[in-house]
Amino acid sequence: MKLGHYILVFLFLFFGSVISAQEKDSISSNKKTQVTIKSGYWEKKPEFPDAVIYTRDKSGQVYIVHEGVEMWCDQAYVYTKDNFVKAYGAVKIIQGDSIQMRSNYGEYNGNTQFAFASGDVRFNDTKTSLKTDTLYFDRIKQQAFYRSGGTVKDTASTLTSRVGRYFAKSKKYQFISNVIIKNPKYTIHSNQLDFYSESGVAYLYGKSTIVSETSTVYCERGYYNTRTDIGYFVKNSRVDYKNRTMYGDSIYFDRNRSFASATNNIRLIDTLNQSFVRGHYAEVFREKDSVFITKRAVAITLRDNDSVYVHADTLRITGKPDNRILKAYYKARFFKQGLEGEEPTSGKCDSIYVNEKSGITKLLRNPVLWSGENQITGDTIHLLRNLKTKQLDTLKVFKNAFIIQKDSAGYNQVKGERLIGLFTNNQLDTINIIKNTQVIYFSRNDKQELVGINDTKCSSIQMYLEEQQIVGIKFLTKVTGKLTPPSQFPENARILKGFNWRGEERLLKVIDLFKGKPAPILPKIQGIPLPKVEDEFFDEDPEKELLIPEASKLTPEHFKNKIGDSPLKEEKEIIDEENEN
Repeated sequence: MKLGHYILVFLFLFFGSVISAQEKDSISSNKKTQVTIKSGYWEKKPEFPDAVIYTRDKSGQVYIVHEGVEMWCDQAYVYTKDNFVKAYGAVKIIQGDSIQMRSNYGEYNGNTQFAFASGDVRFNDTKTSLKTDTLYFDRIKQQAFYRSGGTVKDTASTLTSRVGRYFAKSKKYQFISNVIIKNPKYTIHSNQLDFYSESGVAYLYGKSTIVSETSTVYCERGYYNTRTDIGYFVKNSRVDYKNRTMYGDSIYFDRNRSFASATNNIRLIDTLNQSFVRGHYAEVFREKDSVFITKRAVAITLRDNDSVYVHADTLRITGKPDNRILKAYYKARFFKQGLEGEEPTSGKCDSIYVNEKSGITKLLRNPVLWSGENQITGDTIHLLRNLKTKQLDTLKVFKNAFIIQKDSAGYNQVKGERLIGLFTNNQLDTINIIKNTQVIYFSRNDKQELVGINDTKCSSIQMYLEEQQIVGIKFLTKVTGKLTPPSQFPENARILKGFNWRGEERLLKVIDLFKGKPAPILPKIQGIPLPKVEDEFFDEDPEKELLIPEASKLTPEHFKNKIGDSPLKEEKEIIDEENEN
């Protein structure tokens, strides 16, 4: 019995001690760590029965610590029951070696680890400093928040906004509502901006602009490094360079190099020269006034209420507005529609050179030109424009000039060493063929009946055209030839040496600029991450009681989320929708 009795007593004591220890651990786990006062002269005042008042002494400011946070101030009201501190005068709060906050007044709640600062608030991390009037800091979330307007200074720029939020873990500021970044070189305006203090990178969301003396960038989603001055923009992005504007699905921008490039669905508008360039990859060097564009590249220029199109594998445009030069190379083509009633003018060659100042267009290497029904070839072809009227003025063909016009009975042909043609109202009406000229011409009467075939050689020929049709030929000096009835003219003699009919290549409409060319393979645009949809800064739980000490200056109203504290609901819905897609 005694042995059994001892066993029962032992079990009771053992399990009782275990239960007691568990209860103590449970109690201690629910109990919050008290704020500790390390220094300062303390006193009690009847008018503040719940507070112990600490005042700085000869050794320095009042020093307070709590779970990794340190606080200094000139005077502190410590409410032990509420685990709460009100700090006055040169308040400084430090968390680790990364966050520091200074203010005239501060509060710290040890139970919720929530801090509040007001009056000339300065908040610093390792790279930036924030100045505002009031600031909330939630140590549990590791987030700071203001809604009374704030200014953040970075090594290169100054950011201002009405509402801002800081995420300590990612070292990110989120600014909304009239966000402005000021830099000596430029100013950024944005609806919403996420700024990473470690890298100096800003993500722009909503309607955003970057304005400087030399350029303006617009986008609705973009990335800009405020320290390297390099940006990347998508969604309705464009760059304005005074008289030239570039649009693209994505734009890369380097301010220090005065360089921008665009990818996919590019449009480049030149307002001074009334020109428009499009393609799928472009590079612009502002200081050099240079544009390089490729992938289905085409330049469109307005001339006398008519549009002139130039297409090639690559286009390069250089020079100031009054001296622009266009170079189109590799499989170049051009097309001019002509006004109502006019026949189109078009051409093909290896490369095209256009000088706006001199009004000259050169078709180089294996060129062919169609002026109405006339096919004109030669080693090199030049088209000259009247600088006052902007209309076509002169056509020049150098070496091996050859004109072919299709007739129902064959081909009218004229060849010679050189050709000079004259235009009236953009229509070719006079052609001079010079040196060693030969003609095969199907002569018709007024009823358009074929009366003979003219086979003539002479030193030079002058031809007259009406509505792009040959209506007269004048043979000049050393003429040898005759008009032969068609039945007596051999079939094998009706083609001059060097004849090359290229009528199937003729451009009859704008889309023919790309005839026979495969559509370019467009790269997939590298997008910019959408902003993370963050929870509201304040937790509004109707079933959860707010732990606000009576001594606090804050009220339940301060802990309510307001319209404008975070991105609008509509913007969040757009972000959610795009994330899903």
